[in-house]
Amino acid sequence: MALKIIKNIDRYREAALSEVEVLEQMNSLDYDRKYPCVRMLDWFDYHGHVCIAFELLGLSTYDFLKENNFQPFPIQNIQHMAYSIVRAVRFLHKNKLTHTDLKPENILFIDSEYDIEYSPILRRDQRTLKNPEVKVVDFGNATYEHEHHTSVVSTRHYRAPEVILDLGWDHSCDVWSIGCILVEYYLGTTLFQTHDSKEHLAMMERILGPIPTHLLQKTRIGILFSRKRRYVHRYKLDWDGNSSSGRFVKKSCKPLKEYMMCQSEDHQNFFDMVEKMMAYDPAKRLNLEQAMRHPFLAGLHKSSSSSHHHRSSSSNHHHNNNHNNSSSRSSRGSKF
Repeated sequence: MALKIIKNIDRYREAALSEVEVLEQMNSLDYDRKYPCVRMLDWFDYHGHVCIAFELLGLSTYDFLKENNFQPFPIQNIQHMAYSIVRAVRFLHKNKLTHTDLKPENILFIDSEYDIEYSPILRRDQRTLKNPEVKVVDFGNATYEHEHHTSVVSTRHYRAPEVILDLGWDHSCDVWSIGCILVEYYLGTTLFQTHDSKEHLAMMERILGPIPTHLLQKTRIGILFSRKRRYVHRYKLDWDGNSSSGRFVKKSCKPLKEYMMCQSEDHQNFFDMVEKMMAYDPAKRLNLEQAMRHPFLAGLHKSSSSSHHHRSSSSNHHHNNNHNNSSSRSSRGSKF
């Protein structure tokens, strides 16, 4: 069991109680534990400190990367990890919740055991995961559709352009974050290594092409126009490519497809899916229902669906046999 203790400070306590409410709702919606979201076992209040008991999981994907010298995950591992993340967050979205703080630190391995293999290319030992299954954690900032949406959400490196441009946000900001996370698994390093909003937008343009004019035009609307205006000039990003920051962006970033390490089909499918997850316009961004059917994940989705169907059929067949063989026994319907 893992115990999360939240200090008795008003804003932390409020977030903790909100997380408990979300976790209770998720437990009731996912009673047969189908979805890869962390499960709350119980919670209690100790002198004002909120204590939440969870199932025990392994390392976070960030900690595993860090302990493995930031070596990228193999594409097959990324495929399984992506499938779990998409299933978990799709479950949230279907139930009118946006996570708003997806990042490698909030994706935990169910079991982070590994084998050690010597890499002749790197000339050092490398950790190979035994089980790439993951679960999504930390619902302290999860927001329902009907709740107030704070203007800024997500940790900087995983923040969607519509959040930076103050255009409002919805479920699709989670999809952008997932795209950033998956590229980080592929590269071993963060895609957008910056702490400045304008530089962040410039990096996006370097990697993903120009931000559409209609999105930049919308930043003129709203109370925060004066603060956002400095990002845009004549409906283009106000950015000097020859400044020291401009040279840094040019040197440290390149168009997305140029990060591809291999031209094989699974790598091409991966980059196609990520590119669609990181469409600038939230209305054109891949949703998670579509992601499940994308060629990069479709094989896993089909095999999971067929195995689930097989388990259900076997269970029904077993139930029918029991019913036929012992008709005198009182038959109780499944509570599910």
